[in-house]
Amino acid sequence: MKQKTVLITGVAGFIGFHTAKKLLNENYKVVGIDNLNDYYDPIIKKKRLALLKHKNFIFHKLDFTNFKKINTVLKGYSFSKIIHLGAQAGVRYSIENPFAYEQTNFLGTLNLLEFAKSKKIDQFILASTSSVYGKNEKQPFEESDVTDSAISTYAATKKACEVLAHTYSHLFGTHVTVLRFFTVYGPWGRPDMALFKFTKNILLGKQIDVYNNGDMQRSFTYIDDIVSGVFGAVKNVEKYEIYNLGGSETVKLMDFVSLIETYLSKKAKIKFLKMQAGDVKETVASTKKAAAHLYYKANTNIQTGVQKFVDWFMQNKSWLITLKDGKQ
Repeated sequence: MKQKTVLITGVAGFIGFHTAKKLLNENYKVVGIDNLNDYYDPIIKKKRLALLKHKNFIFHKLDFTNFKKINTVLKGYSFSKIIHLGAQAGVRYSIENPFAYEQTNFLGTLNLLEFAKSKKIDQFILASTSSVYGKNEKQPFEESDVTDSAISTYAATKKACEVLAHTYSHLFGTHVTVLRFFTVYGPWGRPDMALFKFTKNILLGKQIDVYNNGDMQRSFTYIDDIVSGVFGAVKNVEKYEIYNLGGSETVKLMDFVSLIETYLSKKAKIKFLKMQAGDVKETVASTKKAAAHLYYKANTNIQTGVQKFVDWFMQNKSWLITLKDGKQ
């Protein structure tokens, strides 16, 4: 059987890196693009890329907001799929810097959909987020829920990308799978995310900021489970479908902090703060649809997942503690 070539955007990012590793292990050829921006410390992005050295991996430093460059750099490849994981992330940063999100998330997705259309690429997998559920109060969140109540610029741009992808599916027959990720964590995670910041600051004896006085809970999702869902989507081409990829349990934020304290054998210095603008109190994922169609199952419980992260952090702490958290 002919080896398939897949384009992964944001390949130096947390989920992009792990997804590329999975596809390379499954004998796909992977072309990865990333602009290596400095929203968070690019040192970790370069280290992820160094671990992706493989005969079937090709990397291009490329900004996908530039349509002309996409066509110039990628014109010689024959892709079967695009896995679009690259995005400008971060809720707080999006409120103060909306144009960064309009450019990267919306224009970037438009460019890649146009590229997919022009090259007649079979499938477009789009990374979205649980943030699109916004002010929805019904739990758990289901894919059929109305998502018109976004409360951050980040969520609004990701919702816009979902709608845009639907338009391309309808007009041009592009096969689209939208994956809504719920609070992804694990080794090689982003320095601006809570688990990374909490672990680093507790280890250094520094204060951690806990919002809404700790009264929050999340469907934390371990990275290996997310990647299994992405791979399930790769194997399941559909006209246009949306799937939640979330954890098997909903975890209270203070229980999350307690686990980090346990595995570090060190107590946190906590500063309790009010709820951040754009944030939500609770996310609970319904993954019944993903289980039925993508054979998705979240296999990693929070105790195992946090311990794996802390173990990885301690093994690499000499350079991890030097990383800049990110633009907040």
